[in-house]
Amino acid sequence: MMLTRRGFAAGAALLPLTGAAPARSAKAADAQAAGPVDASKVSKDLSQKAAGKKWQIATVVKVDGIAWFDRMRAGVEQFGRDTGHDAWMVGPSQADAAAQVQLVENLIGQGVDAICVVPFSIEAVEPVLKKARDRGIVVIAHEASNLVNADVIIEAFDNRAYGAKLMQELGSRTGGQGKYVATVGSLTSQSHMEWIDGAVAYQKEHFPQMQEAVRRVESYDDAEVAYNKLKEVLTAHPDLRGIIGAPMPASAGAGRLIAERGAKGKVQFSGTGLVSVAGQYLRDGDIQYIQFWDPAVAGYAMSVLAAMRLRGHNAEIKGGLDLGLDGYQSLLAPDTKRPGLLYGAGWVGVTKDNMSQYNF
Repeated sequence: MMLTRRGFAAGAALLPLTGAAPARSAKAADAQAAGPVDASKVSKDLSQKAAGKKWQIATVVKVDGIAWFDRMRAGVEQFGRDTGHDAWMVGPSQADAAAQVQLVENLIGQGVDAICVVPFSIEAVEPVLKKARDRGIVVIAHEASNLVNADVIIEAFDNRAYGAKLMQELGSRTGGQGKYVATVGSLTSQSHMEWIDGAVAYQKEHFPQMQEAVRRVESYDDAEVAYNKLKEVLTAHPDLRGIIGAPMPASAGAGRLIAERGAKGKVQFSGTGLVSVAGQYLRDGDIQYIQFWDPAVAGYAMSVLAAMRLRGHNAEIKGGLDLGLDGYQSLLAPDTKRPGLLYGAGWVGVTKDNMSQYNF
């Protein structure tokens, strides 16, 4: 089932997430049968047949084997089937900056045409991505708004607005009172840090009676780590009222902790999550709100941008670009000094009331 997006420009990002899913055309439904992404409007000029050659486009993610990146793999592999190019995804078995760098090194050695990357640590990947670009390899990045060594950075939305929405939801459920804790994958995970920056700024302006209990907790994109670290925080701060989760697995770690501690209704959660991971806790009321974008579409979008660069369509990659993908129809270019930094528009907010609409 296609992720239903409610379109948000940066200026409208805090509007309620409401409305029925748009009807899909028969053409879109046929596209869906081949994979999770409706790619019926993507330019056919990017195919192997049109280009006259088969490109190798590799996507390197933070960690392999978790639901988020399993979903991204589906989009990446669908791009390969749709276009005829050789597209695949790899990632370390654990969130580890050095391991991710080594994977990129391996791809450089293989002489791939393009590398799409979701960095675990911006600082760690900068040198190896520079090496890739120096070798003529196209680099496309996601969740990496401050990365220097990339041809294009595609973000799903304005990162601070995304975090502000998480805090808007959390604060409304805590009555704007009490302590909360924020989790990030790591302190070097740029997008996570920007989400929490946006959340904290919104809290200070709109919920001044709330305060962070401790500094940001690093969970290394691991539900078990999130569970254990949040348990330490809750033990030290039994009056904790809320948890903001930037990494997707934190939704499961927080839900498990709240359920085990009998803290339903006492500790509120708002964070990135997937229904396939956090659905049980949403249903049971242990957590109240998750927010996400479709990683399959993000993976497909990175591959489309890589193919555009390889095809020589560089001048078209700018604000206003329509990739033909849901949520990426009219890309924003927020920084005139960095024309390669582009934002999509939108995310989905899910509670137990609408979780049945999503099957991932």
